[in-house]
Amino acid sequence: MAGAKNHDYHILPPDIWPFVGAMSALTMTSGGVLYMHSLPGGVTIALLGLGGVLLTMFSWWGKVINEAHQGHHTPVVQLHQRYGMILFIASEVMFFVGWFWAFFDFSLFPSKIATEVIGGQWPPKAVEAVMNAFDLPLLNTLILLCSGTTLTWAHHALVTGNRRDMKLGLWATIVLGALFSMIQAYEYAHAPFAFGKHTYGSSFYMATGFHGFHVIIGTIFLIICLIRAYQMHFTPRQHFGFEAAAWYWHFVDVVWLFLFVAIYVWGNWGATVE
Repeated sequence: MAGAKNHDYHILPPDIWPFVGAMSALTMTSGGVLYMHSLPGGVTIALLGLGGVLLTMFSWWGKVINEAHQGHHTPVVQLHQRYGMILFIASEVMFFVGWFWAFFDFSLFPSKIATEVIGGQWPPKAVEAVMNAFDLPLLNTLILLCSGTTLTWAHHALVTGNRRDMKLGLWATIVLGALFSMIQAYEYAHAPFAFGKHTYGSSFYMATGFHGFHVIIGTIFLIICLIRAYQMHFTPRQHFGFEAAAWYWHFVDVVWLFLFVAIYVWGNWGATVE
């Protein structure tokens, strides 16, 4: 029969959302540039662009969910979705490599940027005190490790058809993620050094701050999965949305372990602790 589907791939029809998303991203970044140069309308333009990006995400991912319900996500399509998620996480790894590179460059070669503020030492002599790695940062490390355990519990429950435990595991992971974010906000509010005053503060806040942003995104990701779990969207054989969220969350966990060891423990070695 002409037009009959005789393959396992899903050929997408033309859609407006890629164009809307691209234009919204351009609008958002343009507004950000205007704001950073103190030009009028920057905030308004950036917020309009952000609204377009969020609308695109909501509509586009909603279509992906509908495609799954319609049976378009064959094993071949799911395999390619996994490849896409792996490549996305790989790009995120390289994103954090940049921040680690900056921190190690500043810390291992302080004499290269020796000034009256840096003093040829690390942490710079302008930093009177640093955070105690074995106080709130250690607590947050334990919280993230526990959240990885509860998410694995939820994933195992889903695969075995135990929907009750899946929901409990998701609830526990979301609560732990929110707790991590609140503790980090408290830590920032009481930090003994500011952002932008020296290389230590800049590299510290950029690395840990972007990780905190990823924790918030991951928590939202898991909340969406919890909503979908209550709507019976996931089955033991088809649950890529849940799997992608779990991969992302475990990636966030691993990045934090590197941050804790490299920045909080090794990077503060020998400095005065508040």
